[in-house]
Amino acid sequence: MTRRQKGSGIFMAERMQAAQRRLREGGAESVLIVGGGINGIATLRELALQGINAVLVERNDYCSGASAASSHMIHGGIRYLENGEFRLVQESVRERNRLLRLAPHRVRPLETVVPLFSTWSGLISAPLRLIRHRRSGRPAERGALLVKVGLILYDLYSRDGGRVPRHKFHGRRKSLEAMPRLNPDVKYTAAYFDASIADPERLALELLVDALATGNAESLNYTEVIGENEDGILLRDRTTGEEAAVRPGLVVNATGPWTDMTNAALGRPTHWMGGTKGSHIVVDNPDLLEACGGREVFFEHADGRIVLIYPLAGRVLIGTSDIHARGELDTVISEEEIVYFLDLVHHVFPDIEVRRDQIVHTFSGVRPLPSEGDAAPGFISRDYRIERDRSPRGTRLVSLVGGKWTTFRAVSEHLADTVLTEVGVQRTVSTTDLPIGGGKGYPALREQDRWLAEHSQGLPIATMRTLFERYGTRAAEAAAVIAQDDQALAILEDYSRGEIRWIATAESVVRLADVVLRRTSIAFTGRASQEALEELAEVVGGALGWDDERRAEEVRRTFDELASRHPSRSTDALTESTDAKVSSSTASS
Repeated sequence: MTRRQKGSGIFMAERMQAAQRRLREGGAESVLIVGGGINGIATLRELALQGINAVLVERNDYCSGASAASSHMIHGGIRYLENGEFRLVQESVRERNRLLRLAPHRVRPLETVVPLFSTWSGLISAPLRLIRHRRSGRPAERGALLVKVGLILYDLYSRDGGRVPRHKFHGRRKSLEAMPRLNPDVKYTAAYFDASIADPERLALELLVDALATGNAESLNYTEVIGENEDGILLRDRTTGEEAAVRPGLVVNATGPWTDMTNAALGRPTHWMGGTKGSHIVVDNPDLLEACGGREVFFEHADGRIVLIYPLAGRVLIGTSDIHARGELDTVISEEEIVYFLDLVHHVFPDIEVRRDQIVHTFSGVRPLPSEGDAAPGFISRDYRIERDRSPRGTRLVSLVGGKWTTFRAVSEHLADTVLTEVGVQRTVSTTDLPIGGGKGYPALREQDRWLAEHSQGLPIATMRTLFERYGTRAAEAAAVIAQDDQALAILEDYSRGEIRWIATAESVVRLADVVLRRTSIAFTGRASQEALEELAEVVGGALGWDDERRAEEVRRTFDELASRHPSRSTDALTESTDAKVSSSTASS
């Protein structure tokens, strides 16, 4: 990912040739990973560290599918306790604690507050649900005593390598003193710690950087698997339409909700996936941001769904829905979901109004959950399993069914161990204590000022601090490029031209949307205006060799993608503007 990208067609062709070479040289021990979400990328890193020749392909951009629709939480899943998923909760808490150590620049402790309006509710229904393994219906309201029992167990799981404080309970008076705008009907609040991840897509990119740095891996975004024939697994470059065949010794299917479709393309149809749709909105509401006081508010809405209100990047994230996907995998938020989210705020903060015009961003995706028939969405297991099979042509297939963000390291470790067993190779490197990306060499708080000064490349310390906040110790790499051009962008003044150029050339950018949606928080914070997109396209296009027509096309394409998340947003003005720019540029040339 550190190689300079040329015109996208030439660059993609070079990467395809490198992938073919990698798999050919690896022979029977080589691995093709299909799916560039968090689990696929983490598995690439695991295998590359063991010396396995591995190639990852992703049909869109990295971390753009299910992995891009998370609630930005690294959590143990306290609510999974009532489903009896004790193993998953224990593993999730352990991985949460581990990520706080291995990626301190991305994963940070977050206090979570649970407002409670009942004392005894749920004490009978919850144990009965465990005994009967009931997977349908609505749970009774969760009362304070039931939540207390759950948090005691949650704390016990956190003892091993614990990185966060134990939970606390407060009565009505202390609860309202701490959060004055809470619903005055609250009887108690429970406060415990999980962790937040402000930019999950960036953590996935850093895992990818780690994998490629081993010299044992290649990766191709915008490349899809279209089938298998006598020449091998057929890949298609979605930017040029060119096709090529590769011959891996084994295929790992980590395509999440698309797992069954990928297996079908390889001639082995499966029916393992179910999946539920989860959507979120991001709002710019100063009152709600202040009311949260830096805490996540995690609560049960009137219909029994568990939802959250979470301050992030100067905005407030509200989510999440949990409804059956019904086979629809490319999702956008519905009108019903928007109304639901706007309404749920009043359940906790009755005097705060969140208006539709305060929504700055929305995102939606399908959770890669296993099929469980007619089970209610909230009761479908969040655990995972690994399936082994062969294609009709004899290619070994290993498929991941399930898997969640928090446990990606454990999931990829298990996937990699399955692959290593299949190819007869011993594990030589453990990732249990291996820092990720910009978490390597991360200085303690008292040493950070000295680190910033030593790696500033002459940049102002304030600029360096911003880079450190965004990239951890990778800020040193970014600073070396930015020092050559630290001119601030006119619209997005907290980014420099050099920083955007570094992102474009060092992080496998193919589309403008890759930068706006996944390499930065520009879209998340609602700052992807027409003017901002045009300025970004000028810088990114200059780095990647785009002509004026391609730049205008990328602005239009990105604006349309953002507009699909905000149906009221018109593209007419943008189309007229970009068409005029292309005509003017053509005339002047």
